[in-house]
Amino acid sequence: MSLEKIYGVHAVEALLRHHPKRVKQVWLAEGRSEPRVQALVELATQNKVAIGQAERREMDVWVEGVHQGVVADVSPSQVWGEAMLDELLDRTEGAPLLLVLDGVTDPHNLGACLRSADAAGALAVIVPKDKSATLTPVVRKVACGAAEVIPLVAVTNLARTLEKLQQRGLWVVGTAGEAEVSIYDQDLTGPTILIMGAEGKGMRRLTREHCDYLVKLPMAGSVSSLNVSVATGVCLFEALRQRSVKASAKKP
Repeated sequence: MSLEKIYGVHAVEALLRHHPKRVKQVWLAEGRSEPRVQALVELATQNKVAIGQAERREMDVWVEGVHQGVVADVSPSQVWGEAMLDELLDRTEGAPLLLVLDGVTDPHNLGACLRSADAAGALAVIVPKDKSATLTPVVRKVACGAAEVIPLVAVTNLARTLEKLQQRGLWVVGTAGEAEVSIYDQDLTGPTILIMGAEGKGMRRLTREHCDYLVKLPMAGSVSSLNVSVATGVCLFEALRQRSVKASAKKP
């Protein structure tokens, strides 16, 4: 089985904490000995993962990006299949929040969206199998560990998946610049699927047709739209805010 290289302190640490069996070896740049690297060494040692040293120039050849002097050889990334959604929903209490990225192809945006989704308490991130970014070392680095925690689910037919989720009682909320309702006026406290469209193009027609509601982010400046990862963070944290307010109101 071929191995892939994951890099960056946060990404490697997250793998060691959540999926240590996937980590085959950790490589450190010569001379790195600060506290957070020592903590990573202790974590690798606890999980009986081999630790090696390499020159920074050699590590620069291994990966494209800022590796921070930390690279790990790991078993290939795992992207979940559609059946995982039913399993996740079956064992989830309360109102689930799912994020759908409809054709987001930039790995940096996917990594940032995974990070925001985990921070906002989303259950999973759903992407179509075709014409979409998937888990790569770049995505894991940008996600700062979130890619090892929140499931990324790739589905063959996004429209069919949305129909199945609607049958389970989830409401589909799509984002569109021409929508009349603001995200801040939309109830996001129930079982919700939040859909963010591709960079520049927005949602595909068939995806839009499966939305129960369309919402927009109000823009006060001269720009007409936000980067998809920024917009995703705003929408997810509005859902988190609403859910927190509702939960606080229920407390005696």
